Amino acid sequence: MKNRLIYPLLGILFLSLSAFSFHKFYMGVFQVNYAAEKKMIQITSRIFIDDLNNGMEKKYHQKTFVGTDKETQGDLDLLKKYLSENFTVKINGQSKPITFLSKEVEAGDVLVCYSRIKDIDKFKTIEISNTILVDWNAEQQNITHISAFGTKKSVLFTESSRKELLKY
Repeated sequence: MKNRLIYPLLGILFLSLSAFSFHKFYMGVFQVNYAAEKKMIQITSRIFIDDLNNGMEKKYHQKTFVGTDKETQGDLDLLKKYLSENFTVKINGQSKPITFLSKEVEAGDVLVCYSRIKDIDKFKTIEISNTILVDWNAEQQNITHISAFGTKKSVLFTESSRKELLKY
């Protein structure tokens, strides 16, 4: 008699708890380093591959396979376009072109992208706009760590906070 009551209760408990474990985490991590000796800003981006492909598909209305075995040169070109439209940097109020260098897959599901901005002398302000995947998913958060002049700052970009001005 006890088993008839316990097993259904355990089943209900398991189902209710497992419903919470299926919630996906939407986070991108970005590192922006000012290398004064090289007069360069180095940018490293870590983005989940499936989210990136879904976000680019929504924006450009075409299926992409970035970071997979099916990746094409067209996918890579679209990735460069997406990054340049959704991650921008202004130095002392002036937009600076970001050069995409390379990418690699980390841990099987994270795309790591390397970019840089050349010819950057000492600056007083840096303004970063980071809308990577924010238009695709309102829950997306992009934490961005900025290192310059011996200080480290972190900024959280979300749907409601897309741009940040840092003063040095």
